[in-house]
Amino acid sequence: MNTYIKYVPNVFLAKCTERHSKGETINVTTKYGKENESIVFNLIYEKEGFYYYSIIRADGFNVQERAKNKADKYESWAAAAEKKSTDHYNRSHEMVKHIPMGQPILVGHHSESGHRKTLNKSWSAMGKSVEFSDKADEYESKADYWAKKANAINLSMPECIEYYEYKLEVVKERHEGLKSGKYERSHSFSLTYAKKDVNEAQKNLDLAKKLWS
Repeated sequence: MNTYIKYVPNVFLAKCTERHSKGETINVTTKYGKENESIVFNLIYEKEGFYYYSIIRADGFNVQERAKNKADKYESWAAAAEKKSTDHYNRSHEMVKHIPMGQPILVGHHSESGHRKTLNKSWSAMGKSVEFSDKADEYESKADYWAKKANAINLSMPECIEYYEYKLEVVKERHEGLKSGKYERSHSFSLTYAKKDVNEAQKNLDLAKKLWS
């Protein structure tokens, strides 16, 4: 049975008992017992009789698709919560529409009990309206977060090679510009941080090529 094992952040390899060829389709089982049809890319390493391969889902599902699904889910929840908020708001006003604006509770009058109950129910409905409005805002915020993630590129995707090639060029140019004086150093560690960015970008590019080239 082929299983998943974490390699680096965002990247899971297939841990296999047998050798496979690049482009071969295999089933990989999650810790919950679900099988995902996957396409083999590169043999990353061998250890204790197991072969560890970089893979992608055969159905194209990846972190971007997962993010899109989450964004859609939270958008749906936000819309549902907003509808409930509006329904409770309208209900709150509907309950008291027969009571004249500013009408006080007539203490001791036969209408006192009904008046109090109506106001309490209206107030409760308004509280529910605010509660669902807050939930709608929360869900909308999460939907925005995942919508941004839907365009993210990381090491789990074969197309990340081009992304990290471009990123390396950008940070190298920035580093050289700081050295030459083309760019102003905003603090004493500007050059150090720029070099760190170059090293990180190079590391990610090397890893991307190892996984997907």
